[in-house]
Amino acid sequence: MDKKELSVQHASELLKESGKLFAEVFKHGTLVVEFYKPEILDLQGSHDKDEIYVIASGTGILDKAGEKYNFKTGDFLFVPANTAHWFEDFSEDFSTWVFFYGPVGGEKESEDNAGVL
Repeated sequence: MDKKELSVQHASELLKESGKLFAEVFKHGTLVVEFYKPEILDLQGSHDKDEIYVIASGTGILDKAGEKYNFKTGDFLFVPANTAHWFEDFSEDFSTWVFFYGPVGGEKESEDNAGVL
């Protein structure tokens, strides 16, 4: 985990070695980066920190608090802390980078960045 640059291939190898659906691949300050590849069903719910997904491969739907968002390779998805969410109808090749950051409970939205996305 000392590397500062990681490829999808290397992260996939770390994931395979872990034997889990996710592998922590980088940490710095409050930032934790994982690589995630669910199988058949995504059983996650909510997390206590803000999180960003950058889709490494595949397609599917993100259900975020009941709202559905189609995604594809390269897309950026934001999920605020404590928001129920999961992936559904994802392709077999689906994998994603996951970035957790900030304080427990999430960051406060400022007027400067409100509604940018």
